[in-house]
Amino acid sequence: MTVSAEPEVRTGAGVLRGGWAAGVAVFRGVPYAEPPVGELRFAAPRAVGGWTGVRAADSYGPPPPQAGVLATGARTEEGAGDDWLSVNVWSSDPAPGAGLPVLVWIPGGGYAVGTSSLPEFDGGRLAAGGVVVVTLNYRLGVEGFVQIDGAPANRGLLDQVAALEWVRDNIRGFGGDPDRVTVFGQSAGGGSVAALLAMPRAAGLFRRAVAQSVPGTFFSPELAADIAAACAAELGVRPTMADLSAVEPALLSAAGDAVFAKMDEWKDRWGPITYRRIPYAPVVDGDVLPATPWEALANGACRDVDLLIGHVRDEHRLFSLIEGVLGQVTEEQAETALRTLAPDGARSYREAFPAAGPEELYELVNSDWLFRMPTLHLAQAHANSGGRTHFYELTWPAPGLGGGLGACHGLDVPLVFGNLSSGQPALLIGDPPSAEAEALSARIRTAWTSFATNGDPGWPTYDDQRLVQLLDSHSTVTTYPEEASRLLWQHHTFPALPLIDR
Repeated sequence: MTVSAEPEVRTGAGVLRGGWAAGVAVFRGVPYAEPPVGELRFAAPRAVGGWTGVRAADSYGPPPPQAGVLATGARTEEGAGDDWLSVNVWSSDPAPGAGLPVLVWIPGGGYAVGTSSLPEFDGGRLAAGGVVVVTLNYRLGVEGFVQIDGAPANRGLLDQVAALEWVRDNIRGFGGDPDRVTVFGQSAGGGSVAALLAMPRAAGLFRRAVAQSVPGTFFSPELAADIAAACAAELGVRPTMADLSAVEPALLSAAGDAVFAKMDEWKDRWGPITYRRIPYAPVVDGDVLPATPWEALANGACRDVDLLIGHVRDEHRLFSLIEGVLGQVTEEQAETALRTLAPDGARSYREAFPAAGPEELYELVNSDWLFRMPTLHLAQAHANSGGRTHFYELTWPAPGLGGGLGACHGLDVPLVFGNLSSGQPALLIGDPPSAEAEALSARIRTAWTSFATNGDPGWPTYDDQRLVQLLDSHSTVTTYPEEASRLLWQHHTFPALPLIDR
């Protein structure tokens, strides 16, 4: 690093000049691949070319094109442009040879929305704990995940691999240790982590992984191709690389929105994803992603990668609020959810939870199908194959919005980053955050950074005893608490979701 008022780092592409924030060096909007436009539209990412002179790295890159109907509404400081494939770096000691552990964050958002520039993803507080934090953007929606004739599958995942290759090749200059890289993510970011564990192209790019609230939705090529055809039909073009490359990204995102808005029309072909309205997911194509993460880990993939994994207790509560059914789920709504999602039909849940009313049954089966059981099964697959595995469940209830959301989906993100009073997290946690919230966040940050440093978050490994860490105001180690759900799902395999041919 050059000693100056602003930190400077030489990368393989050229020199970057960042800034300082609370004693942490920050570099924003650093390209890790060429913009995927023009002849690179829908292609695998290409390594970024170099530049002369010093490039300012003081503002976030533009977010990738994404769905409007699912947008968070958060505005960022970046300008317009097509440099969607960028990373941001926070380092507590940006000196070559510092040898700090590296945490690489993959944002979630249903593989449809998201950007690394959201204030809740600011890596400053986490990096201050003695690590380097990297956050990244990757292609989303139609651009990144549907199956397009002539284009490689899983372009969004290939972008993530390219970002990890950039980290491998350049992070030493920011004070990081390329041999101690931990990839971490939540929701679709957790699903991306799960996919990376199963991808031969990602082998050797990270030593450890943190998977938070892993979704169980992975698509077959046929299903992803049918969704691509539906999006192309909205535009009157073919679902080919040639035709879709001629469509402006904003128009293509709008076509995806149109399909999203009428997914019920496809329920006989697309199955349960129309009930949950999930149009995008990684594709088990046999090449980029040879198998589902559950199958790959059960067969020993990434056995040498340490895994920290877990979920929140009330995964669906926030979605119930967004859907307008929180506190008023009907018997009919509960029955539809059970019939659509339960592995052995509605009766199995009613027998396992005999005292549960419609609201509880609705939340349980949605939480289990979406995140809780996929997460648990991935932990079990890794542990059973001999991989070092640590499991947690966040049970601390969010105090914001009247305290009715419990330990809801996404609550773990601000606690991990320590950004409790910026952006959307302030709605969940309350502003100002309580001393209890600050203390819990500090403990979680310590656990994550300790895991990145030495593979031990501070509690026992997950094995046949099923010991998990409950993260709460008074954290404890206990056997996995969702035993009734575990038994209901114990024989489910989370296969790639098929196209229903009727």
